Amino acid sequence: MKVPVSACASLVQRSIAEPGLSEVSGLFAGIDTHKDTLAVAVVDEQGRQVASREVGNTDDGFADLAALFQRLGVVRVGIEGSGSFGRAVAVHLALLPHASWSVVEVPTLMTSRERRAQVGQGKTDPVDALAIARITARDAAGESKLAPVRLVVGPAADLRALLDYRGDLLLERTALANRAHAELTGLSPGYQHQVRSLTTRARVRQVLQLIADDHSVRADLTRRRLERIMVIDAEAAKLKRQIAALVVDAGSTLTDIHGVGPLVAARFLAEIVDARRYPTTNTFAAANGTAPIPASSGRTVRHRYNPGGNRQLNRALYTIALTQIASDTEGRAYYRRKRAEGKTGREALRCLKRRISDRVYRTMLRDTESAGQPVGASVGEPSGERLATMLAVGASDAHEVRLTA
Repeated sequence: MKVPVSACASLVQRSIAEPGLSEVSGLFAGIDTHKDTLAVAVVDEQGRQVASREVGNTDDGFADLAALFQRLGVVRVGIEGSGSFGRAVAVHLALLPHASWSVVEVPTLMTSRERRAQVGQGKTDPVDALAIARITARDAAGESKLAPVRLVVGPAADLRALLDYRGDLLLERTALANRAHAELTGLSPGYQHQVRSLTTRARVRQVLQLIADDHSVRADLTRRRLERIMVIDAEAAKLKRQIAALVVDAGSTLTDIHGVGPLVAARFLAEIVDARRYPTTNTFAAANGTAPIPASSGRTVRHRYNPGGNRQLNRALYTIALTQIASDTEGRAYYRRKRAEGKTGREALRCLKRRISDRVYRTMLRDTESAGQPVGASVGEPSGERLATMLAVGASDAHEVRLTA
């Protein structure tokens, strides 16, 4: 499978290896990824480095790594950043026919901790690659906690691209709305008492009426911004329908969970791809940042906020939790029980997010087992009735920007 990547034509590949490497088997590799280069380290079961190399983040570089791993007998490859600069090499190594290794994702936080434990090493690409390799080897020796890399291809890649593009549009919309508010303070003093926000097309049109008779340069520029906002709203609504169709096409039942609209469901499908990457609900929770971090002392037993994991997934779980708390749901009842037990509002919210995380995991696992394939493979045309239902659910989500007014 050929994946387009950034090339660095002038890159010189450097290889440092100890003698007798061809006789070593059962090794582990770590890859620190960057836009132009890949730093690679290979270690044995004890974490002792036996090879180091830097190659270009290109097809030729991937071929060199595959040849090196096959020659050494590498059995597991850990990659940091497989969702960004390491995406292409992750796909190449994971889908290579007859490969003798598995490919896993090593979180940046784990690499940082491993590197800091090596006093006097500093921070360089080879040092990071060595840390990644040692984490990979140590994880393989114990209970495996590192998830396989996400192969974001097919519909999953389409969903992610659509979500990211829509997100860029909404960021642009926010900037335009903020600037329009600032200008309207001078153009139409007191306008905020008539139009409190610019969250819908109806309100944008109302503001346009307020400055319709003002022909100053500032008013003209503000009109252009407001008109651009309306164009963005229309495009974002169209993208939402397209995303919802892909979610239905994937056969997902995530939208049966209260608070999950098509956009939130799409985020889970695009980021997780295949729930079977995570052996248990605990490993899934660790991946999305809802696994608790103990912060107890003396007689006080508590857990604190987990800053790790995929923050996109964590944000989606946060949105679902707030929506459930705002409605008469099992989620609200669970949240209130936790508050009654003496937990703070934030602690109770974290408990609810973890509960939702477990349900999302089981739902995605059931969908995959039912269809016999993850979201990465298309399963047919979406049902018009189900698509309309999903769009209605998403439009009524209390924490989803309404762009259909």
